[in-house]
Amino acid sequence: MLLVNERKKIIEYGKKLLDTGLTVGTGGNISIFDKESGYMAITPSGIEYHKLKDEDIVIMDLYGNVVEGTLKPSSEHQMHSIVYQNRFEANAMIHTHALYATTVSCLNKDLPAVDYLVAHAGGPNVRCAKYATYGTKELAENALAAMKERKAVLLANHGINVIGNNLDEAFAITEQLEFCARLYWQASAIGLPVILPKEEMEMMVGRFQNYGQ
Repeated sequence: MLLVNERKKIIEYGKKLLDTGLTVGTGGNISIFDKESGYMAITPSGIEYHKLKDEDIVIMDLYGNVVEGTLKPSSEHQMHSIVYQNRFEANAMIHTHALYATTVSCLNKDLPAVDYLVAHAGGPNVRCAKYATYGTKELAENALAAMKERKAVLLANHGINVIGNNLDEAFAITEQLEFCARLYWQASAIGLPVILPKEEMEMMVGRFQNYGQ
C-alpha cells in the first residue's frame, strides 16, 4: 500500500475537522503531497471521516490519474493538484466549509486584518476567489490565483483552502483563520471593525515565520 503514513494522517485530521466543528458531514477534503513519489493522497468523495479506513484514501498523480484505490477521489482533486504543481512549499492542503470563514466568503469579500492572527495566512488579509462551480478546473484556477503569496484563500459562497508544509500547519492555520472570521462577523454585528494597518501585518507575517518551538 502506497503512502501508508500519509493515509493515516489524513484520516486523523479528517476526524479533527469534524470534532472541532470546522466542517460538517462529509464536507471538505484533505490531501498530502509526497514529493519523492510525485503522488498525492486525498480523501475519497462522500464518505464520513469517522468511517474512513486506510485503504479508502485515494492515491493520485498530479494529472488526475488514480494510482491506487478503488473509490472515487474528492471532486475537488484538481484544486489540490494545481497547488502542488505551482506552490512548491506546499506539502498538505485542507479545504473545509468552516462556518464563519464560509460566511465571510458568502459576502464575496476578503477577510481583513481584524486581528493580528490573520497574518498566519502569510499576508495582511485572506483574499476571496471568484465563484466557480465546485469540482471544476475554473474553481481550481481561481483559488490558486487568489492564494498568491498567501497560505489561505476563501472560496466565494463555498469555504476556505489552507496549505502548509504539513497537515499540522495547515490545520493550525485553518483554526486561527476560523477564529478571525468569527471575530470579524461578531465585530461587524456591533459596529465597524478597526482593521490593523498593512505595516503592522507585514511585521506580524515576519514574526510568525519563526513562531513556536
